[in-house]
Amino acid sequence: MAGACAVNREYHKGPSAGLGRMMEMLVFGHAGLPVLAFPTSAGRFYDFEDNGMVDALAPKIEAGHLQLFCVDSVDAESWYSRLLPPRLRVARHLQYERYILDEVVPAVRGRNDHASLLAMGCSLGGYHAVNIALRHPDTITGFLSLSGVFDLTGFLDGYYDQDCYFNLPTHYLPNLTEPWYLDRFKRNHNYVLATGWDDQCLAQNQTLATVFAAKAIPHQLFIWDEKDSHNWPTWQRMARKYL
Repeated sequence: MAGACAVNREYHKGPSAGLGRMMEMLVFGHAGLPVLAFPTSAGRFYDFEDNGMVDALAPKIEAGHLQLFCVDSVDAESWYSRLLPPRLRVARHLQYERYILDEVVPAVRGRNDHASLLAMGCSLGGYHAVNIALRHPDTITGFLSLSGVFDLTGFLDGYYDQDCYFNLPTHYLPNLTEPWYLDRFKRNHNYVLATGWDDQCLAQNQTLATVFAAKAIPHQLFIWDEKDSHNWPTWQRMARKYL
């Protein structure tokens, strides 16, 4: 799984108390803005390396402007686990969120004290980046979502409860009025959505951007005129431009 770039690369593996299983992570770079990089749908910690994203960002990583923390996922045990009842899928997702906040973030902060902490991802990884940034703006100060999907009701077989609601950004954000959140959103102001005109997730990105605008939350929505935009080559170019 070794990448072609010459940046510092570290592999980490260890047990997660919250998830009850081993988890893996790759770290690229030595300094700069720390970025939690979430894999694509049911992907793994090596998605960014294997699909050219690390190489695309190598100049910024090597220069000490970016440090990528490529986390693992449990999507196959949560949203994509059709063998589990939907309630348990959502519960597993919430355990994963706690893993990121209670185990990954302290590890990141133990080696990088940059004032900001960004989350990014492509497709379902974009969902993870946006959702955790909106739910925890005191910890995650921005996001870069590339072709993100934000309404996962199709993964729930018609099931819906409070935890579903509070983990679907296009559901909870329109109704969010608490000043604690809105003030932090406005202070963070590093919210970037990027998609393409032919992207199947275009409408959800436009919907989310409309909600941001209605709440006066600083954000940027970029829509690329690219053929077959929901793919790694386009995401690489987007990441180079917006990170």
